Amino acid sequence: MKVRNNYSEKKMQYAFTVVLLLVSVYCNAQLKGGHILGAMGLQSGTQAPEKTLSVYIPGYIYSASSLRNADGDKVGNPDVTMFITGVGANYVSDFKILGANYGATILLAGASNTIQGSYIDSKSDFAFTDMYIQPVQLGWHNKRADFVFSYQMYLPTGKYELGGSNNSGLGMFMNEFSAGTTLYFNDKKTFHFSALAAYEINGKKKDTDIKTGDILSIEGGLGKTFYFMNAEKTAPKGIFNAGLIYYLQYKVSDDKIPVGSILVVEPDKDRVGGLGAEVNYLHLGCMTSAGFRWIGEVNAVNRFQGNTFFITLAHVFSFKKK
Repeated sequence: MKVRNNYSEKKMQYAFTVVLLLVSVYCNAQLKGGHILGAMGLQSGTQAPEKTLSVYIPGYIYSASSLRNADGDKVGNPDVTMFITGVGANYVSDFKILGANYGATILLAGASNTIQGSYIDSKSDFAFTDMYIQPVQLGWHNKRADFVFSYQMYLPTGKYELGGSNNSGLGMFMNEFSAGTTLYFNDKKTFHFSALAAYEINGKKKDTDIKTGDILSIEGGLGKTFYFMNAEKTAPKGIFNAGLIYYLQYKVSDDKIPVGSILVVEPDKDRVGGLGAEVNYLHLGCMTSAGFRWIGEVNAVNRFQGNTFFITLAHVFSFKKK
């Protein structure tokens, strides 16, 4: 009887040791990054004109229609609609670095139903979310192509608690580098194609050893620019852009989550694609613009699949001498 009890105790000790060892290693999981897909579309590789300050109000709506597994099969019907809005500003100077105009951007925003990962229960109230700062933005303009390069960071200013049901931020510092181009197919630059690639490097989540993997995002579009002339046909009074837009996003490296965490562990990296349309109009008289984008997602793996809507209102202040 004593031998049997000792044997049982040894088995329990062995199992407990294995559990402790497993808790100390990492496994793959699928967590969301800070990059907002759909924020860039037509002419994504073009910087705004020099000596301008653009003040804008973005409206981002993401409606998840399904949850997809590692095979891309539908495994859930989520009722999740994420919303972000705020106030942002972008300034482009006439100061040159390597022949490029220097610019910078900041966005202060609030979010509701912040999506942290592949969780159907992603409900949260509208609250201040993570801050977006782009301290370095370089833009080059050539006859048939524009080029941009930038560095941006996402500061963990939104509320975050592991397992919390009312988080408004992702709880991690994020670095991102991006580069892109807009190609023009005619001398008037009215027919164009753009692509902007962004690489996101994420830090550990607040008070945890959980780390989201690196993420690659590609956005752009194929479009046409139309000029609306004044009554005298001597100068344009408005600029209208329309075309097809797309985005792609891939998890490049594995998420790291300690085994035994409350988060769900997924075996494969996530990815998604999207295709849609964009229209935007700039009224030159009051230098005010309005834009609308819609992208329907396809081929999602280990993440939500749905529809993205992006509405932007902006006013441009020009400091050029007339």
